[in-house]
Amino acid sequence: MQTGHELFVHGLNDMMDAERQLVEALGELAGDSSREDLKTAFEQHRRETEEQVRRLEQCFKLLGETPEDTECHGIRGLVAEKKAFSEEDPSEDLVDVFNVGAAIKAESYEICEYESLVDMAREMKHTKVAQLLNRNLKEEKATLKKMEGFSDKVKPNEMMNEEQRQQAASSSKSSGSRRAA
Repeated sequence: MQTGHELFVHGLNDMMDAERQLVEALGELAGDSSREDLKTAFEQHRRETEEQVRRLEQCFKLLGETPEDTECHGIRGLVAEKKAFSEEDPSEDLVDVFNVGAAIKAESYEICEYESLVDMAREMKHTKVAQLLNRNLKEEKATLKKMEGFSDKVKPNEMMNEEQRQQAASSSKSSGSRRAA
């Protein structure tokens, strides 16, 4: 690799592999989810990701390049981390917490990559390519925001420390005794 153009094409190949890996992973995350709203969010983003792959294919065509098999080690690492977690037989609520965290990590990675690619495309005056990449970037940012919202909602009991459990137990007992009175 000797030129900025070669680096740019390498980045596009990296994102192509990332998005293809995530199409499959998002299907698995949806299947693992115990919450319907979370399942729906993963399925919706899987469909968006399929469209992002098509946009990346358009980028290659506009550049007169052919996608090459490149491994996105960052996303593959996150996929491997999910597989290892699943082998630990986690409870259903912990699966949801882990999956939301995994999605946040993946979205953060993708946002960094797309920001870099958009900047490079603009520098090289690839206006249409920059527009396509920027559309992917906007979708990733929206998904990150959505997943951050889920991280506030998806909290398992196992995350409470002993003092919090005792407070929750005593609070439910006292509210029960008030109802009886």
